[in-house]
Amino acid sequence: MPIKIPDLLPATSVLESENIFVMTEHRALRQDIRPLRLLVLNLMPTKIVTETQLLRKLSNTPLQIEIELLRTLSHVSKNTGDEHLESFYTTFEQVKNKRYDGLIITGAPVENLDFSDVDYWDELCEIMEWSKTNVYSTLHICWGAQAALYYHYNIPKYQLEKKKFGVYPHYTLDKKLPLFRGFDEIFFVPHSRHTEVHSEDIAACPDLKLISLSEDAGVFGVMSKDERQIFIMGHPEYDADTLAAEYFRDVNKGLDIDVPKNYFPNDDPTMPPVVTWRAHAQLLYGNWLNYYVYQTTPYDLSEI
Repeated sequence: MPIKIPDLLPATSVLESENIFVMTEHRALRQDIRPLRLLVLNLMPTKIVTETQLLRKLSNTPLQIEIELLRTLSHVSKNTGDEHLESFYTTFEQVKNKRYDGLIITGAPVENLDFSDVDYWDELCEIMEWSKTNVYSTLHICWGAQAALYYHYNIPKYQLEKKKFGVYPHYTLDKKLPLFRGFDEIFFVPHSRHTEVHSEDIAACPDLKLISLSEDAGVFGVMSKDERQIFIMGHPEYDADTLAAEYFRDVNKGLDIDVPKNYFPNDDPTMPPVVTWRAHAQLLYGNWLNYYVYQTTPYDLSEI
């Protein structure tokens, strides 16, 4: 949250130049406060795990947020019971006439498929098109980011020779960008994916800007020029044991999988993993809520 200070206080310009979030009295007096309305399209198979991870990141803020969980009807979930889905999830038909401050579209373990071969692709395209007029800010995660870049901007994804699996260092390309306010020079993010997007394709698109990279993991952050669409290639919301659970699951299946990089001490999977990404993950989601949703969404959502 911002600090509120007098309009003409000399410290105002200094703090703003240092990328500190300040709010003048004039702006504060014009603010109307209401709960933020957020919609989460959960495409992950383990929906309860994913919704818990995301809600944990969204809850550590003084903002009041109303969350709705959205699922696709064109896909039958094998890992989440019908009772849970019927009790806690809504469908696009039920929300398509509503408007939201923010939308999160999660990743999904379908990156080895062509987009058009995903069984809910048409429904997802309808939701992504709807988001342009009914949502102020949309945060896309991992495969959800790749899908949205392809749908909105025709940015292709590329198959990796080997799965990108581990926790990798990243850096920002714009230190003044509010999304990365408070970040260190280097920050870590978990990745678990078989595909990637290329920075050259992003640079060639006049409506997009590249905002974060990793020497090891490639493109991490992309943003639309109007800053209303954000695309994150990793999984900053992951729990401490998420990569471990995936690794041991595949080992037990007899699959050829490497130990996740920069995760277990000395790459020893018998040791508890070291969490190096939690603080920056919290910052990322908090900054998105504060600067791209709370500070910019119209009070009257009908004005979106």
